[in-house]
Amino acid sequence: MVFALALAVGSATQPLAQDIRSPILTIDNDRLYKESAFGKRVFQKIETRNRAVSEENRRLEAILEADERALTNQRSSLDPENFRILADAFDARVDAIRQEREAEGIAFGTVLDDNRTRFFSVAVPVLEEIMIETNAAVILEQRSVFVSSNAIDITQTAIERIDAQLGDGTTEPE
Repeated sequence: MVFALALAVGSATQPLAQDIRSPILTIDNDRLYKESAFGKRVFQKIETRNRAVSEENRRLEAILEADERALTNQRSSLDPENFRILADAFDARVDAIRQEREAEGIAFGTVLDDNRTRFFSVAVPVLEEIMIETNAAVILEQRSVFVSSNAIDITQTAIERIDAQLGDGTTEPE
């Protein structure tokens, strides 16, 4: 991790970007994404999807448990070969469901990555504009900075400008 000691003269409250005069600025990358209108919408979708997935998983689990109990109850009345055929079919069904759930998780992860990429494709030019306006040479991730003044934190300014350009992102397809 890189540590930098960056102190700037100014107010401890969030200044406007044009009031900042420091060659070093900081940003909270996670807050930038999560508190933007775009990020809030994405995280709401994540919550909604996770609730739906949890409900579906509970439903599937109940079905599979009932099927397993039924298969176990049939075991004594079936010859071993027929039981093995049914047990193998049950195992194959469980594996198929597991693979389907994993594939859905991977697909959703891809959507999340694509959304984050889309967000930062708008964010980077906004951050570059702020750097130019403030004559800054670098923007450091806040968590990499040991001590700094709040005056050089441009997270809120960046969120406001990105929101103005991108909004919650619903105007373009995901």
